[in-house]
Amino acid sequence: MNKKLAAALSGGAVLVAALSGCSSKDSGPDPKLVAWAKTVCDAVPAQDAKIREANASIAKIATDSNLPPKTAKSTYASAFQDMADGYKGLAAAINSAGAPPGVEGGAKRQKDAAKNLAGLATAYGDLKKKVDGLDTEDQGKFAKGLHEVADQTKQIGEQSNSGTEALKRLEQGDVKDAIAKQPSCKVAATASAPASATTG
Repeated sequence: MNKKLAAALSGGAVLVAALSGCSSKDSGPDPKLVAWAKTVCDAVPAQDAKIREANASIAKIATDSNLPPKTAKSTYASAFQDMADGYKGLAAAINSAGAPPGVEGGAKRQKDAAKNLAGLATAYGDLKKKVDGLDTEDQGKFAKGLHEVADQTKQIGEQSNSGTEALKRLEQGDVKDAIAKQPSCKVAATASAPASATTG
């Protein structure tokens, strides 16, 4: 059961890796756009770390079939809260940065990305509440509750895919070149790479 839940959650760091830009242009992007990218990217490492650590803690307990229900409940609740906070932080960073300057359709792309990330934050917050309500005194009820949580995480996985696509749309063209110049986004992408490679 726990393995099913861990598998459903494994895509979190992949989304953050979408903000990883690799530039192929010789001429640099607009300095205003570079400043915008810095605002977004400077917020990424801390939030990325929360999401990756949450995924790691869930993956760790997924291999322990003898874990007491209370410990499992506490670990899941903490992980879901961290994931909610991580995505909320990313959404806030993109919101506060505003539309990427000089980019056609940039405002819509920026709003779509922030909306998707905020939606993920809400979804993980709801999962945390669901876990908080699980009955650890009854093994059967607890197992059933975890099963429902795992099913819900699959739906969030679809949301995460939408979030990744929204970030990729935001990152197109000159935005990608501007992001590629930011060390903070490169650090987050490097840290997320092993997770994205193993989770597909």
